[in-house]
Amino acid sequence: MGKNISSFSVDKILDKAVSKEPLSRSEILFLLGLKKPDQAGKLFNTARKLRQKYFGDSIFLYGFLYLSTYCQNNCTFCHYRASNSSCSRYRKTYSEVLGAAADLADSGVNLLDLTTGEDPVYYGKEEGFGPLLQLLEEVKNQTSLPVMASFGSLPDLVLDKLHEAGADWFACYQETHNKTLFRNLRLNQDYDDRLEKKYKAAKTGLLIEEGILSGVGESLEDVADSIKEMKKMNAHQVRVMNFIPQRGTPMQNHKSPPEQYELVIIAVLRLLFPDRLIPASLDVYGVGGLKNKLDAGANVVTSIILPQSKMAGVAQSYLDISEGYRTVKGITPILDDIGLTKAAPGDYISWIENEKKALSRNILL
Repeated sequence: MGKNISSFSVDKILDKAVSKEPLSRSEILFLLGLKKPDQAGKLFNTARKLRQKYFGDSIFLYGFLYLSTYCQNNCTFCHYRASNSSCSRYRKTYSEVLGAAADLADSGVNLLDLTTGEDPVYYGKEEGFGPLLQLLEEVKNQTSLPVMASFGSLPDLVLDKLHEAGADWFACYQETHNKTLFRNLRLNQDYDDRLEKKYKAAKTGLLIEEGILSGVGESLEDVADSIKEMKKMNAHQVRVMNFIPQRGTPMQNHKSPPEQYELVIIAVLRLLFPDRLIPASLDVYGVGGLKNKLDAGANVVTSIILPQSKMAGVAQSYLDISEGYRTVKGITPILDDIGLTKAAPGDYISWIENEKKALSRNILL
């Protein structure tokens, strides 16, 4: 690791980050390991300053549409793994999705995240993706909002059609960049193939989100490796979410990590990706955890779900949904209390259009 971490100064490392000086791997590991409240507080404060520098007081809001909770995979951490018989499942109809999308758009979100498990209805045959692509196109046309496609590790032929159908983003989380741990989490899935999907999607003009799952047996070295891979792929949105144990899964008795572990990673991501989007997901601790994530430097609120949609979340399938807390109206007082505001629709569209132009230039090089 080089320099002994005991000789590091939090203030000096944070000053380097603010000055855009590259942090060494040892310095990144030092920050990831911060536990003392005063040191973590300095980290969070710096993360907020960097967010303010690049994004001001504006926070982007993402509406979440979980189209189908059926999945062909058996991920050990996921409530909706194929073999989990203890969960209730659904497939939303075309009209149900369009109605929910319209309601979310009317509520004031900046983006719609269309998510589905790797449903055998789609993945069973190539032509099965036709209705999904058509639905994406109709959602985009009906709402005029940017759309994120979170459809799993899509076949290349389908991946090529996402941009044409109207998708702006492709999200496909690796969860970890430790291949051994990946095999334990995503059973019988190909690490390299899943990773390559994101590079291929970027070449078609899609913005990329990469994400990791924290507290599943990874080391700080593993987290640093994930950050390195996120940098390498030039991800436009980078996220971390703490693991939540799910009933009926092999990891149901695996403890969830402390909240601060996730918050520290969020803050380190802000230092290393100061001009990128970093989510504060409502899907881990609900609205009760939102302020802390924003205080750690996040600038996107994700997993906004309207109760009338009768749709689920992922890690916390029903937390704060039926009460209407995970809505634009429900989170606005939290933003107000800490001096933040919902971004105007034009601000978000301008951001992604600028990123798309930069992406196009890179593709042509």
